Amino acid sequence: MEAETLPSRSISGHLRGALGACRGAWSQAAKLALDIALPTLCVACREPVSGEGVCAACWAKMSFIAPPFCPRLGIPFIYDPGPELLSMEAIANPPAYARARAAVRYDDVARVLVHALKYQDRTDLAPTMGRWMARAGHELLEQADILVPVPLHWRRGWSRRYNQSGALARVIERQSGVRLASEALRRVRPTEQQVGLSRAQRASNVQGAFKVANDRNGDIAGRRVVLIDDVLTSGATVDACARALLRAKAASVDVLVFARVVDTHKTPI
Repeated sequence: MEAETLPSRSISGHLRGALGACRGAWSQAAKLALDIALPTLCVACREPVSGEGVCAACWAKMSFIAPPFCPRLGIPFIYDPGPELLSMEAIANPPAYARARAAVRYDDVARVLVHALKYQDRTDLAPTMGRWMARAGHELLEQADILVPVPLHWRRGWSRRYNQSGALARVIERQSGVRLASEALRRVRPTEQQVGLSRAQRASNVQGAFKVANDRNGDIAGRRVVLIDDVLTSGATVDACARALLRAKAASVDVLVFARVVDTHKTPI
């Protein structure tokens, strides 16, 4: 009996090993087939890429914002003017918020990403864009108590089905560990699209458009807030949001966006 049992156990072990190897081979083959059928695509031009993010050609076209930049507005300087020197724009028109940071300049590739996220239901772009924002805004996030996305009016939110700023804020929450208060700030009246409006018209368009919900004052009072948006153009929208948050007794308000418009025709310092 002993002599017969050992070989049968050995055969059974070999069979299990062979079956396991077959399952592993099938799994690898299925993964390879899926990668061939559905390759990872560049988030900007949709060409296949070997990893996540953008292809080499689009990466080369992106303009990431890095020091030196204005410590108040985050506008990149042409050369390093020394520590804590503000841009002329920050001195002439100081905003309600304390500091602004952006991951990239709003150029051709950034525009494609923002428009796809905002208007084409490309919520799959939010993780990559949000991670870039978290890196660019690490200084703000290390000191923050709460994240607040720039809200849509409920009518626009209903038609668009999601808020792109909220999608970015959720990624940044996971990256930074800073709590998200997605319903704290509300757009209490509809506003026109800011595209095509002058700086003065933009400011007038959003004046009084934002308010902290009465039942969310406790989320804001005494907190260091980082306001999240996709693009900073004139700054009118985030400035109006910052004023609403400060009226609700926020300790401070900083701004973190994916892209910001940089006027190359103006001297930054």
